[in-house]
Amino acid sequence: MDNFQETCVTEKETAEEPASDPSSGPAARRENPERSLELALAAARTAAENGGTNIVVLDMTRHTAVFDYFVIATGTSRRQLHAISEEIDRKLEDDLNDKRMNIDGYDESKWIVLDYSTVVIHLFDEDTRTFYSLEDLWADASKVDLTDALKDVRV
Repeated sequence: MDNFQETCVTEKETAEEPASDPSSGPAARRENPERSLELALAAARTAAENGGTNIVVLDMTRHTAVFDYFVIATGTSRRQLHAISEEIDRKLEDDLNDKRMNIDGYDESKWIVLDYSTVVIHLFDEDTRTFYSLEDLWADASKVDLTDALKDVRV
């Protein structure tokens, strides 16, 4: 009986470990969090340089082990969404030597999703962004401060 109680206590203690414990949870499996942040900030900056607005980077590391950051930006037209998407691809692939895993929505162009494995970039037109409201859906995710990353971007 003592062995059973000991096992139960151990399992209970394990289940109650806080998510902030660096040895457990999604954050423990991050290969290169600094690189993920670098890619997210580069995507945000590139979106801003190409006229994207309302740019937000959400830190998803406490919510999923699949990726680290969401980058969300709004464009005003199909043409602008395409331009932002293509420039982000150029920046992340050519300049930062990363590889896009997938792209979706490019033909519809109300919502383009660029999947760079640890960073997922969402480019919306205004109505579609409001409809899906990813910031509200992931309201408990921390927003990354973009002040330094966007400080010298001309609007």
